[in-house]
Amino acid sequence: MTGELDLYGVYVPSLAAWMLIAFLLSAVLRRVLARCGLYRLVWHRPLFDLALFVLLLGCVVRLAQPLAS
Repeated sequence: MTGELDLYGVYVPSLAAWMLIAFLLSAVLRRVLARCGLYRLVWHRPLFDLALFVLLLGCVVRLAQPLAS
């Protein structure tokens, strides 16, 4: 694995692509949580959103690893 993706001649670190995917998943999940009213159970919403993003990023990286090898 080289750690970079080639997008039309521009090399992008694979972590940046995984972060973009995790951010999009996080945005969708945050909207669902807000619509369901689950945020009223959360003490510190920005900290919860950061933890959610980190968890999603870990899941995306873990799922992408078998594809790379």
